[in-house]
Amino acid sequence: MDNTIYQFERLSTREGFNRSLSHFKAVSALLDDFEDYINLSDILNDMIAEGEIQPPQIMSIVYALLVDKYRYNYRSYNLKSTITEFEEIVKEVSKWNAVDMLLLYFHPELGPIGINPKNRAHWENVGQLKKDELLTIYAGGFQESISEKIKNESIEKLIALIEGNKIKSTQSLKKGSFKFEEPEIEEEEKEERVEKREAAPPSRPAKEEQKTTVATGQKRMTPMYSVPVTNELFHNGNVEAWKKIIQSYTSKHPDLEVFIFYEGERIHDINTLFKWGKVKHGSAILFAVAGEDIKDVAKLQRYLKQGASPRFEDFLRAPVNQILNLF
Repeated sequence: MDNTIYQFERLSTREGFNRSLSHFKAVSALLDDFEDYINLSDILNDMIAEGEIQPPQIMSIVYALLVDKYRYNYRSYNLKSTITEFEEIVKEVSKWNAVDMLLLYFHPELGPIGINPKNRAHWENVGQLKKDELLTIYAGGFQESISEKIKNESIEKLIALIEGNKIKSTQSLKKGSFKFEEPEIEEEEKEERVEKREAAPPSRPAKEEQKTTVATGQKRMTPMYSVPVTNELFHNGNVEAWKKIIQSYTSKHPDLEVFIFYEGERIHDINTLFKWGKVKHGSAILFAVAGEDIKDVAKLQRYLKQGASPRFEDFLRAPVNQILNLF
């Protein structure tokens, strides 16, 4: 039987129908801003921050508008190295007035992140592009038609820049009307834009979910911080100390999330670090913090270092169910 019989199955429930309708309204509402020559990444990041859309909607919106409607060219590839310096990229791409560009970086923990490569703030927000992760680059001219040569050239040169190569920007890339200027939006103007899009209600069925989404509006992740293991090995006591420390941190900062890494692998369950004497004296455990308004990272690192040392017992003296007041 033809599988297309099930293609509208999602619309058969009230939740599915309302979620889909809200998504369509949100896409329709942002078209005015986009056709005013505002980069789609800038629009989407603003809408996420305002709680008008959720991060999982980014990919479908980008493809539907940039590829299907406005005929942007695109190319996906896996990063050959980890990139942490973006100044030269911004400096060069900002000269390309002949083309509008967007990057989708598939962050291993945060999911897809939209980047306007001409917007320095977007690069600062993402922090780093990690080796082997997926990057998709889109190039086009908003609702205007630009040459295939310009689209393809801009993608090729941006990839070269990201990989650390020197490039020379051609006059054909520099000459055009798509110049990016750092946004200086007054609060009143921002409110007007939000009001224009109010026809697209947030596609969330519950207030609790809305709160979570708003918190991730400008979500970013810190660099990796190293914690040396100075105990004879990272045993059960060290693990329990780390649990207490991280519990205290996330209780103080509920919108922040702590990620633990060991030997290049994300550790979802800290208990696995002490099994079979896995982490020994002299090893290093890495951590990072993700969220919007990131605070107290240095203090967290200091406590985690103590928790990985013979002095871990200091964190275990409180009653079992008591949250430590460390931050």
